[in-house]
Amino acid sequence: MQKIKLMSHLVAGFPTDELALEAARAMVRGGAEILEIQLPFSDPSADGPAIQGACTRVLERGYKTADGLAFISKLHNEFPKITIYLMSYGSLVYTPGVEAFCKKAAEVGVTGMIIPDLPFDCDEGLTKYCRKNGMENIPVAAPTMTEERLDKLSKAGFPYIYAALRAGITGAATKIDGKTIDFIKKVSSGGSKVYGGFGIESGEQAKDLAPYVDAVVAGSVFVRIIAKNQENKENISKDVYKKAQELTKI
Repeated sequence: MQKIKLMSHLVAGFPTDELALEAARAMVRGGAEILEIQLPFSDPSADGPAIQGACTRVLERGYKTADGLAFISKLHNEFPKITIYLMSYGSLVYTPGVEAFCKKAAEVGVTGMIIPDLPFDCDEGLTKYCRKNGMENIPVAAPTMTEERLDKLSKAGFPYIYAALRAGITGAATKIDGKTIDFIKKVSSGGSKVYGGFGIESGEQAKDLAPYVDAVVAGSVFVRIIAKNQENKENISKDVYKKAQELTKI
């Protein structure tokens, strides 16, 4: 049976490593084919209140980048066939050195990096060092880009591009309309596969989006479910699984 390809987003360590791991298991059981794991950061400029709050909670425990990479390693060991992308911000990648960071990420099972605040044509060597370590840099395209810049990105030869389906931050609902589809077509015009996300919360949105993207991306909706049920492991598992099923059904 055909289903929608889902990339589900998870903040490493939120609310604990144990519960985050349980949520990831539910995502995979529910049909997610890609796990996008965010390393908590103090100033997540592209993220809305749900993900910002989750990052703050984790950082208050003294969580470090090394802890996030260890969490990813556990995921990869448990689900070696599931694609894992690492999502974070330039500061965390640049501080230890881009080459060193990419090497560590690859060692724990990451196959792609999504770093929204590193522009595709000024990425501090991210694309180069990703490829050196068997990964791909997945740049982010935004609707606020000029036509010229969007055309340049689409023809830059990236296998995958993440299309942010509206301007602003994550979390608010996104309407999938003609403008959305036109934007996705421009992003994919150079042959790149497109991951489409920002504000995807329902199965109806996923169905509307699926014909035009390689995978539908959902993040804040899962973070809110985890936050709501963080005192109840069984509810996290049940509700995350249910949402993943909803987002993957044709």
